Amino acid sequence: MDTSERPRDIEDRADCERLVRAFYGRALEDPVIGFIFTDVARLDLEEHLPVIASFWETILLGARSYGGGAFAPHVALHARVGLKAGHFERWLSLWRATVDELFAGERAELAKSHAERVAAAFQGRLATWPTAQPSVPGPSGLPLTMHGERPAGDR
Repeated sequence: MDTSERPRDIEDRADCERLVRAFYGRALEDPVIGFIFTDVARLDLEEHLPVIASFWETILLGARSYGGGAFAPHVALHARVGLKAGHFERWLSLWRATVDELFAGERAELAKSHAERVAAAFQGRLATWPTAQPSVPGPSGLPLTMHGERPAGDR
């Protein structure tokens, strides 16, 4: 890529929606955190996309389009899954990669730094909340899951 093709910064709501859609495209398929969105939260992306785009539009563009309340849904997920540091690290890794792929500039950097602050705050607060029974961890210390259609012999 030559410098004339360098990504531009996040400029409007359409950019926030593009970022969020690209991120969830990765996250929903991710072998580490995808199951949280698909099997646990049963995320309806078309319903969720305007809400999370409003969150980022508020943070990055000062739009005041987000009504708040991001923590409570994560408490519910944590109660069912037991969100671990590795889940947050993977979320951040996917988020950073998506931002860097699509955008460059002051707001793109803010998108990454704010995500780091949110992840740290949520992880710290969730450490005091009860969780479901722990599952057997895989080699990374995170539970290994299989989502989607299972082979007939595994049912």
